[in-house]
Amino acid sequence: MASTNTIHRVAIIGFGEAGGIFAKDLADARMDVHVFDILFNSNRHRQPMLRKAQACGVAAARSLKDCLNHAELVISAVTASSALEVAKPAGRILGKGQLFLDINSVSPETKRQAARYFARTGARFVEAAVMSAVPKQRLQVPMLLGGMHAFEAAEFLRRIGMNATPLSDQIGGASAVKMCRSVIIKGLEALVIESLFAARKYGAEEKVLQSLAASFPAMGWEDHLPDYLISRVAEHGRRRAVEMREVAQTLRHVGVEPVMTLATSRSQKHLVGEMAKRRVVFDSAERFSWRSLSDAVLDARRPRSGK
Repeated sequence: MASTNTIHRVAIIGFGEAGGIFAKDLADARMDVHVFDILFNSNRHRQPMLRKAQACGVAAARSLKDCLNHAELVISAVTASSALEVAKPAGRILGKGQLFLDINSVSPETKRQAARYFARTGARFVEAAVMSAVPKQRLQVPMLLGGMHAFEAAEFLRRIGMNATPLSDQIGGASAVKMCRSVIIKGLEALVIESLFAARKYGAEEKVLQSLAASFPAMGWEDHLPDYLISRVAEHGRRRAVEMREVAQTLRHVGVEPVMTLATSRSQKHLVGEMAKRRVVFDSAERFSWRSLSDAVLDARRPRSGK
């Protein structure tokens, strides 16, 4: 296998939001990019996914093995629930010198289990914790790396335009940072939905937002922040609910009861469930309005004043 000092071919497993962005940006940088997603085998999704691959300038692989063959760099960008399902066969396929970068939002223990699938193959497993929203910064999204190959991998990834920082030569530390951060970030999303949807029902949302802006003036409460936070749940709530269960596993592993984390998971899942029930579809091409979404999933009538 080729050394990771050079790169000609990249394989990306998972062609969703993050995988699609990385694929396009690496292809634009003249990398030979091959992608594989289980939706390629779906009668319903195959043609749209193939059109997406063509638009990104990447090759759609017929199988996981076909995708990984001869790749110097493999990026696993699947759902949290599929991370081990991908790592296990990839560990059997990959060989000496190939770099497997696991960017999935899973617990430190899940990362360690994934790493064990590569222990005897000679392939290099590196955990990556993506520390910001990928659509905002694309290939330059900051990542923390962990594992015995983290330091050499960081140098290698920076050479192809990625923003990678080695954290530790041990698996788990980078993921712990990501998981503990998610308690705050996704918890804030859940709190904003609960607060603002109720405030709108009472006709109080403007005063609530004004008060939040006065308390935290730099955050954008009266500008973009509520739309941004709630849109992330509307678009990815089902996946993020699963990720929060990984966060709960992370907390339990060190004896912390995940009270808020589990509530956040339920909140994320609840919103997308209500959207599905009312046939409300998130459209990334349209300007998002949290107020419109609130009106769509709740009865827009104000409660009557009590005596």
